[in-house]
Amino acid sequence: MKNIVFIITMTLLLLGFCGCTDEVIDYNDPDVDLFVKQLKDGSYKTKGPDGYVEVPKFTREDIPKLLTYADDLTIIPSFPLPPVCTYFGTKVRLGECMLWIVESIRLGQYASLGCKMVYADATNYEGIYFLSNEEVHDAAKRYRFWWENSQYPQTQWTITPCYNDPLCGSGYRWW
Repeated sequence: MKNIVFIITMTLLLLGFCGCTDEVIDYNDPDVDLFVKQLKDGSYKTKGPDGYVEVPKFTREDIPKLLTYADDLTIIPSFPLPPVCTYFGTKVRLGECMLWIVESIRLGQYASLGCKMVYADATNYEGIYFLSNEEVHDAAKRYRFWWENSQYPQTQWTITPCYNDPLCGSGYRWW
């Protein structure tokens, strides 16, 4: 009887250890789908070179995949803010954070200290200045339009003040 209990206990322990295979995101070569999955379930923990949990190094090649999630307004448990940020505020929407990553890639630096867009005339970071769900969808549409058109070379006919600024004329900005 002791042998059977021992065998069952060992089998359960072995199965428990085998079932705990967390998928790890490569900071320098991240997978967008896995990143989104981990953001949604709150398990994202990938650290950058300085030891902080931060957004992995996405590149221009990742933009089309990131934009597929731009309309997803799921509230996520947390988002890895830049290490210099001291703001730990309100709930964040997945799609808005994906747009923030796209904007950060476009700029070559952090788009802002948090993944929240506000009205262009916002004087502070109060909730009354945050965009509505419909406005985030509008911003996503603008980023898709920008991305599709950025694939074509600039000519004298395409040079406009807003050619390389998805939010130009929208009344939105990153805080």
